[in-house]
Amino acid sequence: MIQSKMKWQFTYNDNVEGFEVQKGLTPLTQQMLEKRGIIEPDAVEQFLNPSINYLHDPFLMEGMDKAVKRVKAAIDRQESILVFGDYDADGVSSTTLMIEALREAGANCDFYIPNRFTEGYGPNEEAFLFAKDSGYSVIITVDTGIAAIHEAEVAKQLGMDLIITDHHEVQEVLPDAYSIIHPKTSSRYPFQELAGVGVAFKFAEALLGRFPKDYLDLVVIGTIADLVPLQGENRVLASMGLSAISQSKRPGVQALREVCGIEGEMNEETIGFTIGPRMNAVGRLQDATPAVELLLSNEREEAQQIASFINQINQERQKIVAEIAKEAEELLSSRSEDLENVIVVAKEGWNPGVLGIVASKLVRQFDRPAIVLGIDPEKGEAKGSARSIDAFDLFANCMEVRDRFLHFGGHAQAAGMTLEVEKIDELRTALNDLAEQKLTEDDYQQVLDIEATLELGDISIKQIEEIDQLRPFGMGNPKPLFHLKHTPKELRLIGSKKNHLKLQFQKEQSRVDGIAFGMGDVYPHLTPSDPLEVVGELGINEWNGRKNLQIMVKDLRVNDWQLFDLRGSKHVEKKLAIPANEYYAAISFQGELNAPHDIPVYTPEEITEGDMIDGLLLLDLPERISQLEELLSRVSVSKVFACYRLEESTFLKTWPTRDHFKWFYGMLLKRKEFNLKQEGEQLAKRKGWDQSMVEFISKVFFELEFVRIKDGIVTINSKPSQKDLKESTLYKEREERLYMEQILYYSTYKELKEWFNNYLNQSSKHSKEEVVNGL
Repeated sequence: MIQSKMKWQFTYNDNVEGFEVQKGLTPLTQQMLEKRGIIEPDAVEQFLNPSINYLHDPFLMEGMDKAVKRVKAAIDRQESILVFGDYDADGVSSTTLMIEALREAGANCDFYIPNRFTEGYGPNEEAFLFAKDSGYSVIITVDTGIAAIHEAEVAKQLGMDLIITDHHEVQEVLPDAYSIIHPKTSSRYPFQELAGVGVAFKFAEALLGRFPKDYLDLVVIGTIADLVPLQGENRVLASMGLSAISQSKRPGVQALREVCGIEGEMNEETIGFTIGPRMNAVGRLQDATPAVELLLSNEREEAQQIASFINQINQERQKIVAEIAKEAEELLSSRSEDLENVIVVAKEGWNPGVLGIVASKLVRQFDRPAIVLGIDPEKGEAKGSARSIDAFDLFANCMEVRDRFLHFGGHAQAAGMTLEVEKIDELRTALNDLAEQKLTEDDYQQVLDIEATLELGDISIKQIEEIDQLRPFGMGNPKPLFHLKHTPKELRLIGSKKNHLKLQFQKEQSRVDGIAFGMGDVYPHLTPSDPLEVVGELGINEWNGRKNLQIMVKDLRVNDWQLFDLRGSKHVEKKLAIPANEYYAAISFQGELNAPHDIPVYTPEEITEGDMIDGLLLLDLPERISQLEELLSRVSVSKVFACYRLEESTFLKTWPTRDHFKWFYGMLLKRKEFNLKQEGEQLAKRKGWDQSMVEFISKVFFELEFVRIKDGIVTINSKPSQKDLKESTLYKEREERLYMEQILYYSTYKELKEWFNNYLNQSSKHSKEEVVNGL
């Protein structure tokens, strides 16, 4: 039995009674749509066929009309406008889009992105003073500014008009800005989950008086990279944006394609795992300006140089993340107490720009919220990022302890913060107390939301293409996970470090390949006959022009007991892997053997009724098979290891038939006596028997009183008793020994598994009944 690492949530409904499939939909598609709350025909149409017709009027957003009029006035009066952006992918794409829209409208404009290390997140007083001294009279923020209370006052005092466009969570007090364009401050606006670049796009549409489809290749970068829900307007913008960026002639996009090795159509995974990380990398390690310059560039050669530079920065970022993650894990392992409900780690020298990625790694590894802080000893401040699990709203919980922070902002699942070093322990205690109050044990286990259980024969290329109708996948529209149960035809380790698992499922003409990245450690715990259950993403793997069905495994389990066949092996210790927190015990029927890995050894009599054993090692064979049957009926076992060897086999010796006994008795009648010591070996050679068979027949006859044996001389009993061979204890013991060896040693794996199955299933059922009765 192998436990799943995650919690499997079967959310679909198998009851199809009264299930009416809408026209043009298959049951699977409708089931996936209903799970996403998309039921009405109009909603289905909008979801499956996103188009510009489903976008909202930008002027429904409060502050839009006032902001557009102010920008147009600035253009008429030739005032300078400064676009104040953020240093992540959403901020970079927002900044680029706003600059291009302003330039198209005829504005005199430039952009400013703060340095993460010297200025921190968001607008700051020094930057606004610089803007005033540089002659700017209007500042437009993109993807930032909703928490800039002080900076809005500074702008007013300096006589500059501040227009805030943002999408981050709104705090208790709004900045006193000239205009705020934010979906969540606009009660009339129907959709509140736009990314920063989505808000900038709406502003551009209002300013230019047209739908700026030429900016969709920018919109898709920020929308997908910032992990906003891909529903409503975001779904339309992402879907249209993927098409736009796939066809984009923008030199910066083409240069990114080349440096990343992207061919063909882009999808949400291309943006999320290839383009987005590179756009983020520059601002994480230095000034994000090159990322904006790349997207704004009109020169192919310049774009190629910048893209190459950004790619190098991303490689450096990957190394730094790996180093910090390792140090963070060492800090956690060095603490004597149990792992916290909320992880808070801090250290001098950690680069603040990558701490969000490190926090994400810790969340995935330990299944709990994580805050990772870099300490600045000169300022006495700690600055960093946080990531969370679904059950713990970071923004809401951190707002309950807002007084611990110098600066704080973010979302339910991600946040950034600055606090005094002496407040770190206070913050850790406060958040752990909140988690203790609000979370249950189950909340810390990652949940896999399963769309459907599929039979192997039901999976086809057509079905996977049907699933792809729901793309783009992302937040709010997760890539569907499917459950599959089948015994793999092939199971092996792959990768240079042999740390990945390759599976192959096959039934008749249906075949599905499986890849389980990073799950190589499970391999020693799997057996050839395991009915393996996997949960994963279905896809098509194309190789050399051939298309193969594939499942990318996210988790797996074996719900049945397992048999590990190590019969006759001299290297049991090397082949035995014992998982942590599992109880293993060994049985020696003779009571004379030692077990590998210091596993405790017991005789059958020392095992009591109802004992729960994860792994049971059988070190030797019993005298009678009934001894093992009786043992198995008393215990509950998840894994059985057949480790026994046979030094001398009864099964391989010739077993005498009734004709053998009849011939030997007839020979004795003729000869009257037979010398076992002198003539036994000669007789065996002449008849082609084993000498032990001659001795065995003689002993059985003696036991049944057919003959007398004295000093090795066998003579006929003048008055033999009328008995059958099976009345001989010696005969029955050998018969039973033969049966035991045949079943337990010389059987095939399948035959042995079936034999054990009879007894372990009864034991398992008995154990379950006891638990129920105990309740």
